[in-house]
Amino acid sequence: MKEAASKQALSIKNLTKSSIWDIQENDVFRMLNSGSKDADVKDNLRHYVDIIRSAFTIEELKEDTPAIRKSYEKQGYKVGQVALDESTKVLWAIRKRPIMRVTDLTYENIRHISASKLVEVLERNFGGGWDSLSQSIQDIIESGFDISTTTLPKDRLHKKGGMYEKKIADGYEVLEVAKGTWVEAIFAKLKPETIKPRMKFDSVSEDDEDAEIEDNFVNHDEEDELEEFNEDEMNEDNYRTTFEIETDPDEEAGELSEYGADE
Repeated sequence: MKEAASKQALSIKNLTKSSIWDIQENDVFRMLNSGSKDADVKDNLRHYVDIIRSAFTIEELKEDTPAIRKSYEKQGYKVGQVALDESTKVLWAIRKRPIMRVTDLTYENIRHISASKLVEVLERNFGGGWDSLSQSIQDIIESGFDISTTTLPKDRLHKKGGMYEKKIADGYEVLEVAKGTWVEAIFAKLKPETIKPRMKFDSVSEDDEDAEIEDNFVNHDEEDELEEFNEDEMNEDNYRTTFEIETDPDEEAGELSEYGADE
């Protein structure tokens, strides 16, 4: 229910390169057409189309015939008209980008696939196990999923009460990669979405403004009286000046003129 409500709340103006993965082709047509009368959407249409292109392939059709429509529909496209403004309409064929290979995974779409889908993608690309993936792909996957691995002999992997059994019971999907007589098990589970804390400022009420401010000022002169200065105790060891004595410019000029005269 919560996910459905979230999708219904999406509009062309609040789409991001992450949330775009939550919608389908028909949603794109609906959002573009409903926003065609919005001045802000028209002024920033290229920006919104760029976001859509990050998750969808868009083809503009020059002709609208049953044969052309059927050709694109066979390839998985949805065909429909898009109103760029109140007077301009174009025919688009739109298809969501498939996530088939590990190179299709991004930080934007990783949280929009299930653990079982991730296992399918990994299985389609695997051969050397988890460590065969590049560090960048591992980082993308681990940004959205809890991943753990274990490598054991075939006859020990499914041992009762072992890691395999516990992970499955905890809701993990697993991919088994054969390595001779051993098997690497890769466990994946979608991470719970965390909400970043926001700084909250308490509002100040009129009562607070009128409240008496407590005076916590401490006069150290009253509590800790400093010892009075004793001139008799001053000597050359404890006396120091912190100011510079400037020389007389006229006196310096005189010295320079005398130096020149000697030469």
